[in-house]
Amino acid sequence: MARRAEEEPVSRPSYGTGSAWARELLDQLRPAGRDLNRLIAWLARSTGSAVRLQDARGHLLAEAGERPALDPAVVADVAAGRVSAAALQDGTRHVRLVGIRHPGPDPAASAVLAVARPEPFDRQATDILGHTAGVLELLLRERELAHAGYRLRRATADLRLAILQLLMVEDTVSARRVAAGLWPGLLERDTARVYVIEGTAAERDRLADECGTATSGGALVVRCPAMDEHVIVLGPATEVEERLRSLVAVRPGTYLGGSPRQRLALTATAYGQAVTALAVARFSPERAAVYAERTRPARLMDPAALHAWSAAVLRPLDTLPYHLRAELLATTRLGLEFTAVSTAKVLGVSRNTVRARMDRVAALLGADLSALAVRAMAHIALNTEAAHGPYDTEGNAPATPMGFADLLGGDALRAWAEGLLGRLDTDGRDLRGTLRAWLAADANAGPAAAARGVHAQTVREHVRAAEPVLERRLLAGGTDLYEVVLAHLVTGELPVPALGPANRDQADAAVHR
Repeated sequence: MARRAEEEPVSRPSYGTGSAWARELLDQLRPAGRDLNRLIAWLARSTGSAVRLQDARGHLLAEAGERPALDPAVVADVAAGRVSAAALQDGTRHVRLVGIRHPGPDPAASAVLAVARPEPFDRQATDILGHTAGVLELLLRERELAHAGYRLRRATADLRLAILQLLMVEDTVSARRVAAGLWPGLLERDTARVYVIEGTAAERDRLADECGTATSGGALVVRCPAMDEHVIVLGPATEVEERLRSLVAVRPGTYLGGSPRQRLALTATAYGQAVTALAVARFSPERAAVYAERTRPARLMDPAALHAWSAAVLRPLDTLPYHLRAELLATTRLGLEFTAVSTAKVLGVSRNTVRARMDRVAALLGADLSALAVRAMAHIALNTEAAHGPYDTEGNAPATPMGFADLLGGDALRAWAEGLLGRLDTDGRDLRGTLRAWLAADANAGPAAAARGVHAQTVREHVRAAEPVLERRLLAGGTDLYEVVLAHLVTGELPVPALGPANRDQADAAVHR
């Protein structure tokens, strides 16, 4: 190394008695110049040295020039703080080791700076090395604070998601307990609204930050675990919606869907309503919509009879512990509304866990949830209890509640069903016949196409064409699809199934396609 230095002298700046090097060193602290690699390269040029910066565990942070061979024992002493600096000479090179300290009483170093050169360290090189160590301490501290801030933001985001997931499974007590430490008063009210804001995946982090700023800490802001473009906001206060609407108004390509006010225990229901409203918002000039309480078929049934029937259907679950029962029902409600994959992401569990919970509910209820009509009936039973609570906790329920087919016999419900499906009669493509065949095949295009004698793509196109006529999403599944199924049950175009035992021969059958 010394021989090469004699043959090819190191090219480095020649500093006089002035402070030019000090000004260059200060430039490294400018916002645009705060870079470890840049600073280490400058130090190597200024002192004609090979430089290595490593953390206390020996991991490389930055280096310039040929990597110097270092004595591990001396490096360990500097890193542990037993010595603050060391100077070594092996006959061909001169090495300086400097410990970059942590702020505080701990003597251990956060990093070790090693500088090696073929000639002795003069006063200028020593001054440059000492001042550079001070600048490195500032830069490393800044980086450490940035990493700590990032970890804190991630932990806070994970905590918000955990609170939302507790609310999704109706564990409001635990959700309040978790939220109380960081967001006092956030969940004090018994009701709240859920909003879903849609943007782009690339801009979601910024959108979530803007939602938090707009709501001034008065709402639970969560990055949706199922959809990369969505931000979920749970807001107890009434002004949250106004602020979110104002935010969406100034952000082109952003949409807002909201739910009506719901009990905290119905957060999962409110989330589904917000997603439905979001689909409407995409076609609204304001790019915002709130779930409209249109005439629901369940509202046209005898309330007491419907509640008694729902209680009878769900009675096999009454033997379970309360929290387990609530967890199973909340998971099943979401699983009937969305796919198993999306449900798993929202709840923070695996897809297999979602399917296992739904399979357990299906087994207890004696319901084959692979059948679309059965899913529609289970959907009504679950949401009836969720909206009105358990039926007749005093044990005075009728011994033989009305059957589901009897619930469908009302004049108002029949008028609703015929009016809804009658919208399809004016289309010359017989959309109504295709839709009926598709529903009878449990929403599978292949069997429906075979029954109709057409191509499967034709079935899909007819179903897609029926959506704007019925003003309901069918291919996406969920509440809209179940309402159309119910209309066919009312008119007799589909048979009313019995909640009998599930198909034991198909243990791996999908519970929700």
